[in-house]
Amino acid sequence: MKLPKENLFFTSDTHFYHKNIIEHCNRPFDNLYYMHKALIEVWNNKVPPEATVFHLGDFAYKGNIEMIKELIGSLNGSIHLILGNHDYRNHFNRPSILNLFKSTHDYLYIDVAESEKISQGIFLCHYPMLSWAHSQQKSWQLFGHIHSGPESTALDKNLPLKPTQYDVGVDNNRYQPISYDEVKTIITKQLNK
Repeated sequence: MKLPKENLFFTSDTHFYHKNIIEHCNRPFDNLYYMHKALIEVWNNKVPPEATVFHLGDFAYKGNIEMIKELIGSLNGSIHLILGNHDYRNHFNRPSILNLFKSTHDYLYIDVAESEKISQGIFLCHYPMLSWAHSQQKSWQLFGHIHSGPESTALDKNLPLKPTQYDVGVDNNRYQPISYDEVKTIITKQLNK
């Protein structure tokens, strides 16, 4: 899939309707109402309506179609879902839920056009990987799942990652989606360490 870099965003692990995630990841919200309100507000303040958003899994903890439909309708951008472990557990892989998203995938390789002649390959998966498509040709791997970030108490957050990998999850990115340009800046810094 070839995409322009403009209005391209990534996120993961919003865990809507998951009360225990507040404590598990030390999120600064008193309850689900305030977490939902904050996540939707920061998303819509950053992501324009015409944007493309790749959500790398664990969108919500519950699979009620009306709840998910309402959430998607409240968020800016066309949302492509890469299925995460909670999405499978909550049966997001059933057609009634899948059809609510622009597209759904187990994993996905995209090319982002930097210019007419230059593009950046990115492998999208819910999980961090040791190796991925075109990793030897400097493709990036974006993921979620490990809930890294300064406040998180998640056990997997300190995995040894390659400089071409980045956790786009909300716990690692001030609870908001991250743009392609922001990811590029981060990975460039990691490569230059």
